[in-house]
Amino acid sequence: MKYDTFYSTGSYCPQNVPRPAKPVFNNRQKWHQLACILICSIFLLGTQAVFANGAGKIHEIELWAEKIPAGAQQGGNDLFAYRMAGYIIKEGENETDVTSRYVAEPTIPGPTIVIDEGDKVALTLRHKFDPGDSTTLDQVSVHVHGVHYTIEHDGTIEYINKVLDESATPVMSYTYHWDAAPGTAGTWAYHDHNMITLNGAEDRGLFGALIVNNKTSAMALNKAGQLKTVPISSIKKEYILFIGDDAFWGTEVNNQTGQQTPLGDNPVLSAQQGSNVRFHLIALGTNTHNFKLNNYGWIDPGTNLIISEKVIGPLEKHVFAVQAGQSSQYKDDTFSSNSLGMNGDFNVIP
Repeated sequence: MKYDTFYSTGSYCPQNVPRPAKPVFNNRQKWHQLACILICSIFLLGTQAVFANGAGKIHEIELWAEKIPAGAQQGGNDLFAYRMAGYIIKEGENETDVTSRYVAEPTIPGPTIVIDEGDKVALTLRHKFDPGDSTTLDQVSVHVHGVHYTIEHDGTIEYINKVLDESATPVMSYTYHWDAAPGTAGTWAYHDHNMITLNGAEDRGLFGALIVNNKTSAMALNKAGQLKTVPISSIKKEYILFIGDDAFWGTEVNNQTGQQTPLGDNPVLSAQQGSNVRFHLIALGTNTHNFKLNNYGWIDPGTNLIISEKVIGPLEKHVFAVQAGQSSQYKDDTFSSNSLGMNGDFNVIP
């Protein structure tokens, strides 16, 4: 078989690797090939039509990337954060503006986006700060984990994706399209990938969470040592905790109102006694963590095991639900994290 020359699309692939040359087809083979393409196209169009008829909601989101100056007294580096500037949910001919569920300022972590499996997202990012003389601050992006998208919506620069710079700049916004296709349910991180370094500026505050719910699934609860399943609709509060190398960063979502409250670092969490609440843990940085919620056990997802601690590595996640019974404390129970005071209260209100 003949070979032609292949040039790799990434810096980690060998160059000039031979690959089979394209075969030469006669006319009859070409007609067979065209017929197959036509049949496949009709099938795919039909599948898309069925999917569209049963399509979920459309989430039209506008995020702003802003600077949070360090201040003369604080020293250190400036921080950056995402702000929710606009959020409209479309379902059929109905539109709901849910922007008011979010605070009107940039937050760390960034706004939590909550959608259902089958939904689609169109997220427009705007670069809303003066980069000054630093070219490393010209581009900012949103790179998401877990859901589906084409390469143009990866949120990386051309050097990495070999297509284009997928960034917002001071003079141009950028819109990302995501598809929460079947199988994408879960809790996922989103973060910048283009500012300052090729890894982005998540260590300077540009990160947030995407929760994709499967409304037909249930959460497992530990009730007096017994496994019990409850519908996701029974979860009253969501606690999104990013575990950094030196602190927890949190957001609370009230599922009864949809209201989001940024909680800052090592936050105090509160719950009504007897209510079902869900923890979303996402590890950032480079350290490995050992999460504990004192005097509580919970079901390790995907198993029937009741655990009371969980080891989490960088960009790993762990989601579990408990029924609020008594006040407690959560912590990262590693030596270095204990010395840094990485813990917070979980207050249960009778």
